[in-house]
Formats: sequence, C-alpha cells, structure tokens
Amino acid sequence: MSLLTTVMEHSLDDGYAEAARAKGREGTSRLPGSLRGRLTLALGLALATTVVTVGAVTSHEAEPTLAKERDALVQRVNDSTTAADRMQKQIQDLRHQVDRAQQQVLPNGSESSVAELAGRVGTGEVSGPGVKLVIDDASGTGTGGSASDPRLADGFHDTGRLRDRDLQLVVNGLWQAGAEAVSVNGQRLTALSAIRAAGDAILVDNRPLVPPYTVLVIGDGPRLVPAFQDAEAGRYLKIIQDSYGIRSTLTVQKKLTVPAALGITLRYAQPQTSEAPTAAPTTGTGAPTP
Repeated sequence: MSLLTTVMEHSLDDGYAEAARAKGREGTSRLPGSLRGRLTLALGLALATTVVTVGAVTSHEAEPTLAKERDALVQRVNDSTTAADRMQKQIQDLRHQVDRAQQQVLPNGSESSVAELAGRVGTGEVSGPGVKLVIDDASGTGTGGSASDPRLADGFHDTGRLRDRDLQLVVNGLWQAGAEAVSVNGQRLTALSAIRAAGDAILVDNRPLVPPYTVLVIGDGPRLVPAFQDAEAGRYLKIIQDSYGIRSTLTVQKKLTVPAALGITLRYAQPQTSEAPTAAPTTGTGAPTP
C-alpha cells in the first residue's frame, strides 16, 4: 500500500519536477535574447519565405506552359490521324475509279477473273462465310499457369497484354487452317503485310491498332475452326489464355466482308532477256560440274 500511496501523492518523478523548476527560472521563451541572434533568425525566416515564394511562382508559371505543350502534342497526333484517314479515303475513291475504268476497257468475261485475282491478292474487297476471332487484353493479372510457357522462350516478360508476336502466330495459324482472306481491325492482310510493335502498341502495316483486336476471316467456317484449334496456333492461344488471362472468342459467321488493302505496293515481274549461254562453272580441280 505504501507504493500505491507514493504513486498517488507524487505523480511526477523528482527529475521531472527539477527540470520544470529550472525551465521556469530560465523563462518560457525560446527566442534568442541578443540582438544578433534575433537578426539572424529574422534573416533565416525571410530567406525561407523567399525560397518558398519563388518556388510557388515558378511552378505556377510552368504549369500552363507544360499544359500547352501537352495539348499541342495531342493536337498534332489527332491532326496526323485525321490526315491519314482522309488520305485512305482518297485512295479508296481513286481505286473505285480505276476499277470502273478497268471494267470499261476489258472485254466481256474478263471482269470476273480480274475481281477474283484482286480479292486473292488483297486489292479487292471480299465477302462470304467465315469466322470472327476477337482477342482482348486481360482485365487483370492472369491466373493459373502452364508448365511449358511459350512466352518464356521468346523473351516475353509482360503478362495480360497481347503482343505483336502473339498476333503473328494467331494470324499465321488462321492462314494454315484454310483462310482465304484476313483483316485485323479493318486492316487487310496481304503477302506484303507486316505485324510489328511500337512500344506497347501493335502495328499492322504501320497502322496502330487498339484492343480488342477483331480478326475477320473468309473461309469454310465449320472446317476452319477445328483445324485452327487443333493446330499449334490454337494451342498457343489457349495457353496464353490460361497463363495470362487474355480473352478470346471464335465464332462461325454466315457472311463477312473483308475490306481491300490500302496503300499496297505491287511488284511486277519483268521478262528475262535472252542472253548468250555462259560456260559451265568449274570445280576446284578444273573439271566441269555436272
């Protein structure tokens, strides 16, 4: 009981009481007492106020400049995209004019063969039955996994985002399964097309695509779907779905329209000129090669 009584009567330690008495003797003010100390304190406060004020003013002045630069960059991108779309529209109009002029000068019966050839090489629009494949990035980090991850061998490290090489493998698998014409987000694929990447964006013939990626395929849908799913490309798509959460749907369509390729550059073969026969090459021993 004596310990409880002591604690109740003396709530503060003797050391705390002594420190409080010493502080009372020295005074409660912590400001410097000398004139030099007060001048130094005032100079420090003025300097700190100046630095804070200058920083605030500079930040306030730089913010509109950065906003203007960002808006100007966005406007340049939008203007370039609009100009590219306008030029593509002009290309389509000119191509229609060429087609009409071609039909006028060709003899009867040649239009069908020319149209079929244009559809095969990609310079003409194609309609018919086929399949529609929609691929989208994962909504979050993919769950699950596979013991043999196909991306690890190719240097992939990101998860949940479709890469250009993924789309390349899928499109090549559709061609192998029997596709007659293919387009990705309205961009027709030809023998001269390229699927590349610029940062995280996928480019088809230098045109950036935005997910989801809609792949339209002309062909025999009921036969093409199982042929694609059972092949290497279909299995690859299934693996990245399970490993990374990438989403895809593959459906058979009764009728699809695949647009013509824009800006395609055709290469024409030239007949070989007749030349004098050259002597047969010889081997190192001097004997003519067979």
